[in-house]
Amino acid sequence: MIITLAGLSGAGKSTVKKMLAEKLGWKAYSMGDMRGVYATEHGMTIDELNTLGMSDPQTDSRVDEFQTELGKREDNFVIDGWMSWFFIPNSVKIFLDINPEEGAKRIFAEQQNYPDHRKDERPYASVTDVQENLAKRVLQNQERYKKWYQVDFLDTSHYDLVIDTSALSPEQVVERITAFISSHA
Repeated sequence: MIITLAGLSGAGKSTVKKMLAEKLGWKAYSMGDMRGVYATEHGMTIDELNTLGMSDPQTDSRVDEFQTELGKREDNFVIDGWMSWFFIPNSVKIFLDINPEEGAKRIFAEQQNYPDHRKDERPYASVTDVQENLAKRVLQNQERYKKWYQVDFLDTSHYDLVIDTSALSPEQVVERITAFISSHA
């Protein structure tokens, strides 16, 4: 079984991916981290890389090809990425939703507590700054994915399970996912 986690920034994709993979004894992969490393190596923020991606599909191709091949050659892993469900169609597709203000609060707190964690993010001045930036990012990625792949990653009909994580702990989200996959195994 392969589990793909998509969702809004701050919804807990990275945390849930890690906890779920540990609970299941599986490998874990992050496409956001992979793109973030690429951005940093090229002297850009993730948002600058996304802007470049509006005119150059090659900014996504390395990650897209990696996911496609991974889905063909491996089993029993958890992967987070906004388009992982698309590139690994045989996966259990999960979307983690969140209230945008709550997502911004989580990201701002993480940046304040762990300033070296996401080198691909610019420093944020406030929760409002994060929320405004994330809103632009979602719209830009939505437009980019529609342009290159003709899909809307926010269309929840693509997913097998949608969880609003706004008021849930990561442990509660993992429990909901494991209950879902157990009932659909």
